[in-house]
Amino acid sequence: MALHFETEEQLEDVLSTPTAADTETMRLIAGDIMVLGAGGKMGPSLARLARRASDQVGIRRRVIAVSRFSQPAARRELERAGVDTVEVDLLDQGSISQLPRCQNLLYLAGRKFGSTDRPDVTWAINTLVPAFVAQHFSVSRIVAFSTGNVYPLVPLSSGGSVETDPMDPVGEYAQSCVGRERIFDYYSRQNGTQVLFYRLNYAMDLRYGVLVDIARRIHEGVPVPLTVSRFNTIWQGDANSYALRSLALCQSPPAVLNITGPEIISVRQAALFFAGRFGREAFFSGEETDKALLSNAARCHSLLGPPKVTAAQLMEWVACWIEAGGVSLQKPTHFEVSDGKF
Repeated sequence: MALHFETEEQLEDVLSTPTAADTETMRLIAGDIMVLGAGGKMGPSLARLARRASDQVGIRRRVIAVSRFSQPAARRELERAGVDTVEVDLLDQGSISQLPRCQNLLYLAGRKFGSTDRPDVTWAINTLVPAFVAQHFSVSRIVAFSTGNVYPLVPLSSGGSVETDPMDPVGEYAQSCVGRERIFDYYSRQNGTQVLFYRLNYAMDLRYGVLVDIARRIHEGVPVPLTVSRFNTIWQGDANSYALRSLALCQSPPAVLNITGPEIISVRQAALFFAGRFGREAFFSGEETDKALLSNAARCHSLLGPPKVTAAQLMEWVACWIEAGGVSLQKPTHFEVSDGKF
C-alpha cells in the first residue's frame, strides 16, 4: 500500500475507508451500531468506518458515537460524517440507562495512563462501567476492547501469548483489565449476551504508537530505552476493520481474539532504521531483557485475514510523516514499562 496521505484529513480518510470484507460484514449484520467510548484515539475513525461501510452497501442504520466529547470539534466532525453523537458520563449509571439500546456495541471505554496516581478511578472505569453497560445492553452483540496487558511478559522465543494462555497481569492497570473481562464474562453467562474480548496490543496511526515514539526519539536525539526490547503493533486501519468484523464473531460465553500484527519487532532494529532514514545517530538507554509483552494473533489472521499493512510499511510511513512535519497527539505509549505502572 503506497503512502498517499500528507494531512490529518487524508489520514483520517484512510483510517475509515472500508474494505470489501468490512462492507460484507455490514451487509450481514442487522441493527444499529454504537461506539461507546468514541472520543479516544480509535473511536472517531471506527465510527466513521461503520458509517461508510453501511452506506456503501445501502444499509440504513444509525451509527451512534458515545463519549464525554471533551473536544467539541471532534464531535462536530463525526456529525458531519453522518454519525449521531451522544454526550454521556460513563460513570453515571443513570445516564447509561438512558442510552438507546443497539443491537451492536463496540465498547472502547477504558483508562490506562494515570493509573498509578489514581488507581481508584482506573478500577471504577474499567470495572464499574462494564457492569452498567452489560446490564443495559444485555441483548446486544458486544465487542469489548481489552488489551494484551492481561498476559504476563513472556520469553522472546515464545512467539507471544495466545488466547488460551492464562491471564497473569502485571500491575493494577492490567489487573483492572482482567476485571473488565470478568464483568462482561459474568453478564454474558447470566444473560446470554454475545461478547468478544478484543485484546488489542499497540494499535498505531502516524500521530501515535510505539513506532512513532521510537522515531521521534531518534529524530530529537533522545535515547531509546531497551528495557522492553520487543513489541507488536498494528496499523489502526487494520485494527478498525478487525473490530467491525468481530461483531460477527461474538458469542456466549465470550470469544477471545488477540489483535496485533504478525511481526515481533526489535526496538533496537526499529531505532536503527529511523536513524538511517533521518541521517541521525541512535542513542540507547537500559539493558535488553529476555522477556516482553507479546501477543500471538495467528487466530485473528486465520479467521479475518492478515493485516493489510506490514510493519515495514508502517515504519516507512512514520518516517515520511515525521520528515514532513506531521502532527503528534503527544500521547506516548510507555512501551518501555515492564512493571505495569502507567
